[in-house]
Amino acid sequence: MLTVDHHSVAYGQSTIIRDLNLGVGENEIVAVVGRNGMGKTTLMKSLIGMTPSRAGRVALNDTDLTAMKSYQRVRAGLGFVPQGRMIFPTLTVRENIETGLAAVGEKKVPADLYELFPVLEEMQHRRGGNLSGGQQQQLAIARALATRPKVLLLDEPTEGIQPSIIQDMARTLKRIRDQRGLSIVVSEQVLSFVMDIADRILVIEKGEIVHEEAGEGADQDKIAGYLSV
Repeated sequence: MLTVDHHSVAYGQSTIIRDLNLGVGENEIVAVVGRNGMGKTTLMKSLIGMTPSRAGRVALNDTDLTAMKSYQRVRAGLGFVPQGRMIFPTLTVRENIETGLAAVGEKKVPADLYELFPVLEEMQHRRGGNLSGGQQQQLAIARALATRPKVLLLDEPTEGIQPSIIQDMARTLKRIRDQRGLSIVVSEQVLSFVMDIADRILVIEKGEIVHEEAGEGADQDKIAGYLSV
């Protein structure tokens, strides 16, 4: 579904992502884990086109995204949930979701979004800034799903969310994958969440993938070692 070849990203003279290669299969959930400052957010922002790449190629199925701007990548089938959620606090829940619909030329919130997130239907007329952190994260995911993505990118989705809600989020993301037949790439530091959700786990250090293994039966202690160094 998503192919990243020899991908490099730099800020000025500092190279943040170095010659990175990544493939995401159909209906696969891939987790990219690493400590702060290792390049997770830069990778996500560069895949959606918010941060320009210095070299390499990004493709969705057979569509080359490399030269596309963010909104063009969204129309091509990439959805993005940024770190910190970045919802519009003064807009209502429904209006927030409608901003995602506008990106693909639709107007009515699909009923299946409210089925995935019943609390958003109950609160559709409430301002986004008045929701809890967990509810705002559900809203950010619903807004991204409104663009009907083939691949959903989530940057640090558990940040600032209580543990019980994190477990619910893992279940919801797997349900989204199964019901909608999409692939998910998630950057994360909370290892329990990663172990719950990922089909494949990649460890990023200084902008390079240094370790990879299947999610099922993954060596949790070994991965934790990378996160605690």
